[in-house]
Amino acid sequence: MYRKTILDNGIRVVTEYIPYVRSVSMGIWVTVGSRDEAKENNGISHFIEHMIFKGTAKRSALQIAKELDAVGGMSNAFTSRENTCFHARVLDTHVDVIIDLLSDIFLNSLFDPAETEKERQVILQEISMVEDTPDDYIHDLFSSLFWGDNPLGFSVLGTARNVTQIDSQTIHKYLHKTYLPDKIVVAAAGNLEHDAFLSQVRRAFSIVSGRNGVPKRVTPAIKSHLAVHPKKCEQVNLILGTKSCSATDSRRYACMLLNIILGGSMSSRLFQEIRERRGLAYTIYSFISSYMDTGLSGIYAGVSKKNAVQTIELILREIRNIKKNSVDEAELASAKEHLKGGLLLAAESSDNRMTRLAKNEIHFGHFITYDDLITEIDAVTREDIAMLAQEYLSSETLTLTVLGPVSEKDIPEDILSL
Repeated sequence: MYRKTILDNGIRVVTEYIPYVRSVSMGIWVTVGSRDEAKENNGISHFIEHMIFKGTAKRSALQIAKELDAVGGMSNAFTSRENTCFHARVLDTHVDVIIDLLSDIFLNSLFDPAETEKERQVILQEISMVEDTPDDYIHDLFSSLFWGDNPLGFSVLGTARNVTQIDSQTIHKYLHKTYLPDKIVVAAAGNLEHDAFLSQVRRAFSIVSGRNGVPKRVTPAIKSHLAVHPKKCEQVNLILGTKSCSATDSRRYACMLLNIILGGSMSSRLFQEIRERRGLAYTIYSFISSYMDTGLSGIYAGVSKKNAVQTIELILREIRNIKKNSVDEAELASAKEHLKGGLLLAAESSDNRMTRLAKNEIHFGHFITYDDLITEIDAVTREDIAMLAQEYLSSETLTLTVLGPVSEKDIPEDILSL
């Protein structure tokens, strides 16, 4: 059962009662991420995520950890390009504990200067770790190229220079400007009762006030680009991507199905052709990154230098084939079952239900039932896929980033022609 209440200050509280589980997952979502940052403070949302568990006026970092351990709970946080989330999961008998704990760290974290300095070093190591991991780092390089100067192209972690300059005072100022009622969604899913949960949340969060100080998001213009980043490593890592559906696009399920058919499953065209038939890559997959107003569809592969150009050409051949011939009914039916299976199996986790609950609220302002979801997936036709392929699989927005033991002369300038 789904319930929603908007507090007097504008904070949205959404719950889903799941009587057959013994857990409750709670998340405090803020619709502020790296996309909402400026170049000079890029990385501050991620820095705040790291600092939020480092102590409040009434709890030290150790006490926070001990309270969670004492009830067998699990907590975490993450930052994305559009959201920051602080979440935890406990047994249904300990809901009061987790509401009190999460609200305390969210509302009353001290951001002590000494703790800030220690965590700065951790984040700098995290940035270095990503840069030393080519199959991770290439995603940042690709995003920067694909989205250009738009903040969607910023790294979620920020730059080492920015992280070095962020201090406790900077964090407090940014929180005061951005962590405001209209940006906050409190979501919970599991064996809980809405009114009781709401009563505690209202007591804790009624003190939050202020008006939105986050700059309006700008939808980026996308053009075709090619960039080669020479790096001493064993493999050539590449991402080929193009524009795709936004998270709110009515055709988003068709985009998901196209992704599954192209490279999003073990039976997909790219996995079968490039890994199974030709043995050119251990890892080859496609993915979708969807945002409120735009999105991208990408294909990643890790290959040897001698196979890089051939792999790119094979990927482009499959794209041309889908544009020319679309997909057959058997492929589409299989992709639908794959998508529905993944979504329904994920529904057995209260964490996933909480996340879906919050994202539905953020993207649409209401709950979407699983029955409605299945109906929309089943309604997708071959013609829908064909139209999407023609619109998005285009040379005008096709972008390629290559990272590894290659130089620009190794990749033909005209390789992106469809």
